[in-house]
Amino acid sequence: MDLLVVNPNTTKSMTATIADAADRVRNPSTRVTSVTSSMGPVSIEGYYDEVFAVPGLLLEIAKGERQGAQAAIIACFDDTGLDAARAMANIPVVGICEAALATAAFIAQRFTIVTTMERSRLPLEHLVQRYGMTGRCNVRAADIPVLSLEDPQSNARDRLRNEIDAALREDRAEAIVLGCAGMADLSIELRKEFGVPVVDGVAAAVKQAEALVALGLSTAKRGAYASPVRKTYSGALRDFAPDIMVG
Repeated sequence: MDLLVVNPNTTKSMTATIADAADRVRNPSTRVTSVTSSMGPVSIEGYYDEVFAVPGLLLEIAKGERQGAQAAIIACFDDTGLDAARAMANIPVVGICEAALATAAFIAQRFTIVTTMERSRLPLEHLVQRYGMTGRCNVRAADIPVLSLEDPQSNARDRLRNEIDAALREDRAEAIVLGCAGMADLSIELRKEFGVPVVDGVAAAVKQAEALVALGLSTAKRGAYASPVRKTYSGALRDFAPDIMVG
């Protein structure tokens, strides 16, 4: 089985963290290719960044599908470009937020997403509502820049731990969901430290992508995720015309 994992920001060190998390949980027969977007922001923090991350993400998914990937994973907790990718691709596409919430729902009645920036909290609350988890899932922000998670001199990880502690005390959370792909390397450590399930969306998405491929299921191609209507795109986006991207 061949899976593609796309980091939709352009920070290669974060892709390495994501790749390690995916490799830890994949089936021995699964080959995981983790790639970094070739264009866009170095991190995705809010609506503006998200929009400009989508073109590079779509390019990588289209390329991966042509090279034989059987499913794709979008490794950003905002589920950046997920709907567009599902409409474009003929393989299943899994977002790590949706995968993480679905996984958490199997093991806890109440759980809390702990994410990075405060500006990301409301978009994630919208995703919680979209995925039918309102009433079960709270969202907290440690108010730390995404890339600070990679800086050993920052206090980002301490602030993340403080927010997890608050979620357990104040939200009565039974499980924690890590709300950033850049936190993927912390799940096992935090699980042991706090004594509760800690869900990493990258790992959850890998297992769910494997399940979809094994079941022979892909995205429905009627209605909302029907293939894009063929038309001309102009200017800098001309190469994103459906005739070119989808083939």
